[in-house]
Amino acid sequence: MISERIQRMKYLAGDFVMSNIAWLACNCLRYYMGVHSGTYHSLENFLSARMVVVGQVVFPIIMMAVNYLSGYYNEVFRKSRLHEFFNTLWCSVVNAFLIFFLALINDVVWHRLQNYEMILLLIVVIFACVYSVRMCITTVTSHRIKRRQWSFKTLIVGRGAAAVAFASKLNSMKNSLGYEIMGFVSIPHENDVKDVQLPCYELDDMERVCEKCGIQELIVVPTRKDSETVLNTINSLFALNLPIKVTPGSMNLLLSQVRISDMVGDPLVDVSRGNMSEGEKNMKRLLDIVVSAIVVLILLPVYAIVALMVKLDSKGPVFYMQERVGYHNKPFKIIKFRTMVCDAEAEGIPQLSREDDPRITRLGVFLRKYRIDELPQFWNVLRGDMSIVGPRPERQFYIDQIIKRVPSYALLRQVRPGITSLGMVKFGYAQNLEEMLERLNYDLLYLENMSMLNDFKIMVYTVKIVLTGRGM
Repeated sequence: MISERIQRMKYLAGDFVMSNIAWLACNCLRYYMGVHSGTYHSLENFLSARMVVVGQVVFPIIMMAVNYLSGYYNEVFRKSRLHEFFNTLWCSVVNAFLIFFLALINDVVWHRLQNYEMILLLIVVIFACVYSVRMCITTVTSHRIKRRQWSFKTLIVGRGAAAVAFASKLNSMKNSLGYEIMGFVSIPHENDVKDVQLPCYELDDMERVCEKCGIQELIVVPTRKDSETVLNTINSLFALNLPIKVTPGSMNLLLSQVRISDMVGDPLVDVSRGNMSEGEKNMKRLLDIVVSAIVVLILLPVYAIVALMVKLDSKGPVFYMQERVGYHNKPFKIIKFRTMVCDAEAEGIPQLSREDDPRITRLGVFLRKYRIDELPQFWNVLRGDMSIVGPRPERQFYIDQIIKRVPSYALLRQVRPGITSLGMVKFGYAQNLEEMLERLNYDLLYLENMSMLNDFKIMVYTVKIVLTGRGM
């Protein structure tokens, strides 16, 4: 089995070493361009200067941070050569400008043109150093996968004629795509092919099988082109936290702008990663952590005051914790300030809140109106359960009902649920299942158009709703 951790360490180590070499080469160029030749008697004296030594430690770390945020290390196998080239070029440009404005802008130069020459040299040197090692690692990896020296243990989800034909096609390809087919998984309501050479499993037994066989990827190949069957099957696979790929003909691609993962042979659509680029995902997660940490620190006095008011207003705990289903169908406890009386669901049947709900406390009406009850969820964001912007998480009780009506709801499991969402901004709280289905249209629209810009717009609209008290 190929180790993803070891492969990622190769890229990290290569980038770090070459970033150090690139910065050392840039300092040599600075000296020989005459910028510091009058101050230091030799190159050795210049390179041993305190600020240069500090830079030799700091700037490679900054360059690695930029590389990480670009999403380059998220996917370490099957890299696109073209994407790798432009990713390295973009990171080199960003790093060159950061280095120039942080360290080189005060260098004494004879004329302004030297500044432009230095920026261009920085870009060329950083790109040449980093890309040379990246290209070597990627080329070796690609060749080993094509020659079947490296492969990924894969289950074909489907046991009908289409699944068997697809597996046969993969195995007969001259250049391997890296899939080592370990067996087939039966899909409900399909006619299974009886005589197959590989082991066959049931969908309900997937967790045990994946753990036992060390499965790394799943490919869904249904014989029946029934979107409801496909989406229900995909929904049951998210909890395995593995890449889930389908053939383009297996689902309506208009449901979600998911990523094409393989361009050689039959292109496969990865439905487990969402629409954002890897760089945007990293930026989104970083923004979630930074903003949530700042909000929690700044609002600590507000938390204390609201907690005291909740305690004085009615009997019961300050916080209300409820199990919701999140990213890749993983359950988590959502945290809110309590706005209802204790035992609001004493009969054990989940109930949605409604207008003039008698279960809501006097203070709870105010907290809900300005969405103050949602503030503790920033802790869920810090924990990684949620994002600031994303589809609202629901309880399993309602998810089961929604999926029966709208199977495409399963695609929302590609992303972390959010404190606020397009559905919450445009529709608000749902009081019954029909309203939940109506709000779902906005969540699916968000999924198709995910971007940092749209997240920012949703946050701005949310602030406006909070300030105007239109939370209910």
